[in-house]
Amino acid sequence: MEQQLKRKVSIDPITRLEGHGRIEIFFDDNKNVERAYLQIPELRGFEKFCEGRLPEDMPQITSRICGVCPTAHHIASAKTLDKLFHVETTPTAKKIRELVYNAFMFEDHALHFYILGGPDFIVGPGAPKELRNVIGVIQKVGTDIAKQLISIRKRNRELISYLGGKVIHPVLGLPGGVAKGIDEDELSKIKQLAQDNLEFALFTLDTFKRIILENTEYLNLVTSPAYTHQTYYMGMVDSENRVNFYDGMIRVVDPNGKESIKFDPQEYRNHIGEHVEPWTYIKFCYLKKVGWKGFKDGIDSGIYCVAPLGRLNACEGMATPKAQQAYEEYIKTLGKPVHYTLATHWARIIEIIYASERMIELVNDPEITGKDLRNIPSKVGKIGIAAVEAPRGTLFHHYETDSKGLLRKVNLIVATQNNAGRISLSIDKSAKELIKNGDGNIPDELLNKIEMAFRAYDPCFGCATHYLPSKLPFTITLRDSQGKIIKRIF
Repeated sequence: MEQQLKRKVSIDPITRLEGHGRIEIFFDDNKNVERAYLQIPELRGFEKFCEGRLPEDMPQITSRICGVCPTAHHIASAKTLDKLFHVETTPTAKKIRELVYNAFMFEDHALHFYILGGPDFIVGPGAPKELRNVIGVIQKVGTDIAKQLISIRKRNRELISYLGGKVIHPVLGLPGGVAKGIDEDELSKIKQLAQDNLEFALFTLDTFKRIILENTEYLNLVTSPAYTHQTYYMGMVDSENRVNFYDGMIRVVDPNGKESIKFDPQEYRNHIGEHVEPWTYIKFCYLKKVGWKGFKDGIDSGIYCVAPLGRLNACEGMATPKAQQAYEEYIKTLGKPVHYTLATHWARIIEIIYASERMIELVNDPEITGKDLRNIPSKVGKIGIAAVEAPRGTLFHHYETDSKGLLRKVNLIVATQNNAGRISLSIDKSAKELIKNGDGNIPDELLNKIEMAFRAYDPCFGCATHYLPSKLPFTITLRDSQGKIIKRIF
């Protein structure tokens, strides 16, 4: 962390996230925080170099956006091709896709809880920085638990590899179905995995209760003004308004918990706008119904929240029994809507339980071993739009083709982009609440607490930076052998 103690403090790079970023904190003449910015300096441009390609290549291309969440992009892309090619997925194929997807949600959430976000509360925000990592977590929970975590994630990733060919860049999804089914011989092993997932998820919840809920100091931090924002919330729900990761309608509730909008993912353009700021490569999504009103929260601001916190606020319950029980305890303790950013960690565990139970349901469905794996498309449309709930929130894929059947337009609204406005609010407010005097050295613990404001969202900035401005803030300097500047290209 770099500290420039006259007018600015820089946290560069920020840590334990996917992608790159920095936090710039500016002070006024009274040494109070004037504004804190989360800047994302990287540019990926995936949407642009997808143009001109065959749409059926997209499940493989988009899975390369991120090595942490390739399954989310792969499944979202496969669903988008279903829409583009006007083909229904077979019942067996849909169940296989959803099984793989819940295995992915389980292992990804477990990664964040124990390794990326975990050090902040398992080890503690005030712990020495050399212990705020996976080593510190292992020391706190013990090597036996660490081995269980590694083993259970490995087994879920092996399931993804078994059906998807590869865990990082799966090749499972096809328009109208999947490339591989489940052999009867593998079924018992998958059933055991799903059951072990549930046991590990329930253990994780008990661990969270013991470490967090029984710790008054940490619970006070969770509910403090530094990490509180009243925004809109978005998530995918089934026909009974319960959380569903794979398919459903998009439901938005206002800061009071009242339903504001409910729409089919194919209608997202009617409801979601994208705002650009000159100091970052990430675009800020907002609700068109409310409009972009700047970086503020409240019912008059179009900023909204996705990911576990957003999903559990947008839903009316969970679709499986133990997850529902955990959800009821969660809202009984914190109320609803839950406006506390750090409560996202608790919500994430409830989703781990749901993913485990949903896997149990799917693997015990007789259709899961069916042989009808694909409906072959017979025509190509012009537009395909679909969505899934990625670990980090709602993910939209939108493809349009030209007269030759090649992609002429691609738009990806990823989870972290949906959350970008709220993450910026969280960074700014935590800095203003936690730093009361910008004179002198600011303790490392305090800077880490500001990082905690974004880390709870489990952001993936590699996925979220797609905006290409008209002019890159990039300079090429040409020098001769003596170091003399010959030319600068802007």
